[in-house]
Amino acid sequence: MTNFQFILVDSLEKVLPSKQPSSVPDDAVLTGLIGETLSFQLAYRCETESYETPGYKFHLRVKSLLRDKLLYRKVELVPSAFPCYGVWDDNYLTTEPGLLPDLLKPLQSTESIKAIPNQWRAIWVDVKLDASLIEKEYKIELSTEAQDGTKLWEHCIRIQPVKQPLPAQRLLHTEWFHADCLADYYKVPVFSEVHWAIIDNFMASAASHGINMLLTPMFTPPLDTAIGGERTTVQLIDVVKNGDEYKFDFSRFIRWIDLCKKHGITNIELSHLFTQWGAEYAPKIIAKVDGEDKQIFGWDTPATGEAYHTFLCRFLPELKSMLKQQGIFEQAWFHISDEPHDHQKETYAAAKDSIKHLLKDCRVIDALSSFDIYREGVVDKPIASIDKIQPFIDSGVKELWAYYCTVQALEVSNRFMAMPSARNRILGILLYLYQIEGFLHWSFNFYNSQYSLEPINPYIVTDAGEAFPSGDPFLVYPAPDGHAYESIRGMVLKSALYDLRALELLEMSIGRSKVEQLIHEGLSYPITFSQYPRSSEYIFQLREKVNRLIELNKS
Repeated sequence: MTNFQFILVDSLEKVLPSKQPSSVPDDAVLTGLIGETLSFQLAYRCETESYETPGYKFHLRVKSLLRDKLLYRKVELVPSAFPCYGVWDDNYLTTEPGLLPDLLKPLQSTESIKAIPNQWRAIWVDVKLDASLIEKEYKIELSTEAQDGTKLWEHCIRIQPVKQPLPAQRLLHTEWFHADCLADYYKVPVFSEVHWAIIDNFMASAASHGINMLLTPMFTPPLDTAIGGERTTVQLIDVVKNGDEYKFDFSRFIRWIDLCKKHGITNIELSHLFTQWGAEYAPKIIAKVDGEDKQIFGWDTPATGEAYHTFLCRFLPELKSMLKQQGIFEQAWFHISDEPHDHQKETYAAAKDSIKHLLKDCRVIDALSSFDIYREGVVDKPIASIDKIQPFIDSGVKELWAYYCTVQALEVSNRFMAMPSARNRILGILLYLYQIEGFLHWSFNFYNSQYSLEPINPYIVTDAGEAFPSGDPFLVYPAPDGHAYESIRGMVLKSALYDLRALELLEMSIGRSKVEQLIHEGLSYPITFSQYPRSSEYIFQLREKVNRLIELNKS
């Protein structure tokens, strides 16, 4: 005989196989604004002495007027060989290698679900709130049945939509989009029609994650590439070289922009004009020379050498002209080089100075962890790492951007698989409090090993070849049909951005100071990027108060 256990849990609980999760209260009510997706989980487990596999299966039954607003997915365990660095804080779920819940795979409501004996697993349920929801409250009645129809468990959860739409997202948000990784994983020719279809699908997924600014590979981005090595060529702009003259074809670039517009991605992030970590070299650029494709720039090209400088003097004016013709010049963001460190500021400054006359009317931003480099004027508009952001805040940097990546592993918010989800979701509140203009992460879908030495299978390798803590290299998984499977981390990030937008909406009616007071209610310290409430209860209670005040103050 098989004995099942079922527990309804919230969206910030990571259901670990060996630990019984905490249940939501019996009278749980989920509230949200129109346009928001609410999530919860059904955790399940079985015990049995039988070897009969069918005996481990059950069916989920759902009765609700919201039936067509519900999405069901199975939370799959994925390997984590590298959950964290050798130094960690006390806000990790585990520091041991193993299997962690992350991947969300589609599940039909009529599909039988297999429990694994003595392991907790979970079903992820989304509720999409839209303007068609006119009732004050909706019930979702859940029950489970054994294969023979015997009822095993039942529960009811209530949904109360707040009849106010989420405001448009003001935060600029980019997670670097790696088109080469899509071609490599699916083994399709770069910019073939099937590759374009996959890019289209992944852009749609990116947009659903609140990504409204997309890394655009004018030339193969010089990112995460070993010195002397190269990534698969993904160059949107065709170049023809005749002696010292160049011609440029922007057809593919415009097609890319049109796809961005299709998905509501309003800003483009142009690939870096110089190599990562110091801007010492030119990126890989392929051109048609005497009728043949040849690499004309790369690791053997000095960043400030005459050849590449001449090229940029020809290229950048034409690029800017095209951007203006497409009506997106004001929404285009340029990069010099990613993450210059203190010992690289001279080469970065030299590269920047070589083209500053060409970019004087452009938006130029770069990731940075050194306040000194900013203070010295080497980087004009910094994207500050959140573990080094306080000096930027204290000095009053206007329209500040922020980022985190693999290095931000102590005290601050991040989204490693081994971290609790509340540490991921608190980001939205932090972005609101410090009025951050833009947020960047280095990877939406990096399916390579570190330095792009080889492609990896993200279902097996979640750490870029034991280089970064699991979960840092990608937010989505490549589905067999060319679409993206989402992750728990991605859904929690969406909720963080909903929190940000909800706080901005409340500010419109009660003012910023009162919203800040509400955020700090009950706390004995000011929230900073390194000191903040760690519990999921704080986040849920704050959102409930925000939602109720929005409803109370709606016009």
